[in-house]
Amino acid sequence: MLDVAATAEAALFQPFVLGDLTLRNCIVMAPLTRNRAIGGGEAPNELMAEYYRQRAGAGLIVSEASQISQQGQGYVFTPGIFTDEQVRGWRLVTDAVHQAGGTIFIQLWHVGRVSHVSLQPGGGAPVAPSAIRANTKTFIETGFVDVSEPRALELSEIPGIVADYAKAAANALAAGFDGVEIHAANGYLLDQFQKDGANHRTDAYGGSIENRCRLTLEVVDAITKILPPGRVGIRLSPVSPANDALDSHPQPLFDHLVRELSRRKLLYIHVIEGATGGARDVAPFDFAALRKSFSGAYMANNGYDREMAISVVASGAADLVAFGRPFIANPDLVERLRLDAPLNELDRATLYGGGAEGYTDYPALEPCES
Repeated sequence: MLDVAATAEAALFQPFVLGDLTLRNCIVMAPLTRNRAIGGGEAPNELMAEYYRQRAGAGLIVSEASQISQQGQGYVFTPGIFTDEQVRGWRLVTDAVHQAGGTIFIQLWHVGRVSHVSLQPGGGAPVAPSAIRANTKTFIETGFVDVSEPRALELSEIPGIVADYAKAAANALAAGFDGVEIHAANGYLLDQFQKDGANHRTDAYGGSIENRCRLTLEVVDAITKILPPGRVGIRLSPVSPANDALDSHPQPLFDHLVRELSRRKLLYIHVIEGATGGARDVAPFDFAALRKSFSGAYMANNGYDREMAISVVASGAADLVAFGRPFIANPDLVERLRLDAPLNELDRATLYGGGAEGYTDYPALEPCES
């Protein structure tokens, strides 16, 4: 008799064809800011290469968010992808992951207003669609502090930001990444433009849904001139209150955006279902509608455990499931999920900054003796 439960469970752990890539399984390591880049040049290093190598059992790794320019940086010791030194540093990471049989995309990031003057070129104000300060904090060398007052981007500055994304995508190729994920979520620059709580512009980038999605789609179009759309994903957070970016009518906004992304044949949408790292039911939203209107893969994220992940993939409601913090404390998370083994406890004190402690020293399961 067919074991229905075993069949459902198996789907999560079976190889998955994502565009022209074959992933080991349907489990994704979500992007996780850890603040371990080399200070000054914000370049990845050998320690980071080991961290990602340990987690190469994931079907896909999406790297920690990486700023496309110095202006795009919002937190201390986060890696960039805009200098030759950073490209060389990331090559250490991609080589290590590939040697371990893994697949890795880089997440491209501009934080917009979620920054501090101490991180900006010349100590200038962070940039945003509108001069509205976010009610949130950032992380600098002295610890967590309130973000700085931003300034509104001039219309003439926007093409330069689009060009920075395109250059970052080219650098990602040079660094050996298998693809890129555009960070258009969690209240960072592209999400700020998308949502009417942060975007009060009256020009071509503000007002209507079409105008507020314009920058995101221009970035997509620029990047897909560098990489084929089948190597480009995007992260969205329709109702997350992260970093104080909210929209009054998120359903029509994201329905429109996802239709446009589908028309451009992007590889996947990576959707934070609910509040980032928090409640899944923070606000009403039909996530299934996004799944139905998008031609590529649907990656589900936010609060998934083993049983939820098995169910959502088996039912076809999602193709892939992204896990975040469980991957921090469990380098062998896929194997632990497969075996339904206990998970290591997360050390929150070592999440941001520091060295190997709480980063590369979490233990894997002991091999079973035959």
